[in-house]
Amino acid sequence: MNFQKLISLILFLLIGLQSFAQDDEDYVEFNDRKNVVHGVYVGINMHYGEIKGKDTYMTGLKVAYVANQQFEVGLSTMGFYSEQNLKGNLSSKNEDLIGGYLGLHLEPIFFSKHRVNLSFPVMIGGGAIGYVDGDIFENDDFDYDNEDIETSDIVFVVEPGVNILFNVSRYLQLEAGVRYRISSEIDLAPNSVSRISGFSAGIGLKVGVFNLGRNRYKKKVSN
Repeated sequence: MNFQKLISLILFLLIGLQSFAQDDEDYVEFNDRKNVVHGVYVGINMHYGEIKGKDTYMTGLKVAYVANQQFEVGLSTMGFYSEQNLKGNLSSKNEDLIGGYLGLHLEPIFFSKHRVNLSFPVMIGGGAIGYVDGDIFENDDFDYDNEDIETSDIVFVVEPGVNILFNVSRYLQLEAGVRYRISSEIDLAPNSVSRISGFSAGIGLKVGVFNLGRNRYKKKVSN
């Protein structure tokens, strides 16, 4: 699946979620008091992108506090694997990129009173990246250690993005969106990859409580 096909799939899913959200048109949701709403959740996400034009797969985990359903702050981590297939110093002559980074997660949220929201997440952090013997993964042999990583370096990352959030319930939220990864320069041999910057797109799941402190009611609208 290339990057353009993944974007099309995400847009299709978002249209479906928006149509599903319209099922609540016959209800009015209101609060009996203007109190502050708190939330906390654990989220996982999967993204697909490219580094130097090669397929890159990413998996992330984050823990965050949600202030009044309008702003998130927490910690986020991302691991990635990029099929570079480079000729280097490893015996297999098939080197791929592997790495991960950890940092601060910030996410302002708009239209938070609706079932479908718009947000602009940004992740700021750093981590490590290196080359690994690609044959280990191609042969479904995931038993590797640090000796299999030929060269490694430190990388710093800023990753802004845009998400569509769909509130399934007060305990569950779905997200889909795109990001652009901006990285510092890295020094690895072979040196054909100097940065890991690039676009990615994906989907995620958040599980927690998003509206602690809110007393909400639904009333059916009569015709």
